[in-house]
Amino acid sequence: MPELPLYPLKLAPIYKAKVWGGRRMESLNRMLPDGDIGESWELADLASTSASGGGGGAERSVILNGHLAGRTLHDAMAEYGAELLGDLPLTPGGDFPLLVKFLDASDNLSVQVHPSPDYAAAHDDAHLKSECWYVVAANVDAAIYKGIQEGTTPEQFRKAIADNTVEELMIRVPVEAGDFHYLPSGTCHALGTGVLVTEVQTPSDTTFRVYDWGRTGRELHIDQAMQCIDFGPLDASAYEPMTRVEGEHAVRTHLCSCDFFDVHRVEVQADYISEASYDQPVVWTVIQGSGAILAGSGAPDATFAAGQTMLIPPNLRHSRVTVHGPTVWLESSFPQARNGKLA
Repeated sequence: MPELPLYPLKLAPIYKAKVWGGRRMESLNRMLPDGDIGESWELADLASTSASGGGGGAERSVILNGHLAGRTLHDAMAEYGAELLGDLPLTPGGDFPLLVKFLDASDNLSVQVHPSPDYAAAHDDAHLKSECWYVVAANVDAAIYKGIQEGTTPEQFRKAIADNTVEELMIRVPVEAGDFHYLPSGTCHALGTGVLVTEVQTPSDTTFRVYDWGRTGRELHIDQAMQCIDFGPLDASAYEPMTRVEGEHAVRTHLCSCDFFDVHRVEVQADYISEASYDQPVVWTVIQGSGAILAGSGAPDATFAAGQTMLIPPNLRHSRVTVHGPTVWLESSFPQARNGKLA
């Protein structure tokens, strides 16, 4: 058993330049590297990344605070084991079972799909990627593309790819800040121009591009994608919250539940004080405001602000959350373990 106590782990972003990226993450008080930054991997623990997603090597988040600063999340998992992970099962490769990002679409993302369950089962190098998007900011008239128009056949879609008319067959959904969408594996989709989102997803970056808006120089994966696309009916409307619980100083909204993750939005007022004690590890992604988790029991405190992602270990007894004004965070937990709940 390690001698030093655990505490909320603040994680360093991993930036990815993309042809469709921009500089909007600077609004989250980020010092961005040069270039058009499309992705910031906020929590990542992947032994390898997919060539189809533009990767190939390992991507592991580095801890920013406390006595674990400079070490990776994977290092902390190996050292603390169940003290950090509780009953949470890891991936078959022993990695953390969640990937959290910010995505800045200064231009349309490619129209793409992630492996369907059947495709992933038949291909060892392909992995399911179910994901959800919480819209942090959006231009006027911004939209996402979520699913294919009902009645479209695979033959019609292939012809649209050849004719550069794919957009006409996609379902265009207007979005604004605060909207939420769930996209299971097999959903053909794209972020539209002018949208900044937080993405919570299964830990995979296997991506099959079918259409790239006339851009050249990037590989398409049409045959693989056509084996994965769900051509059945899809509810492309804005996601309706599952539950909404209003307290005296906080509102807790259950946004999504699937086999891989649960997501809640937590909105609190300036006079909010609570314990941050869960029975399983929980990921916070701060959307608005700032504050601190006072860990207690000799553990380091953790300040937080908009744009910060933290992994909160289970059983932080005597911890205390305070905020400096109205604050919003997304709270991601794990149905495959016992659901974490605020004590």
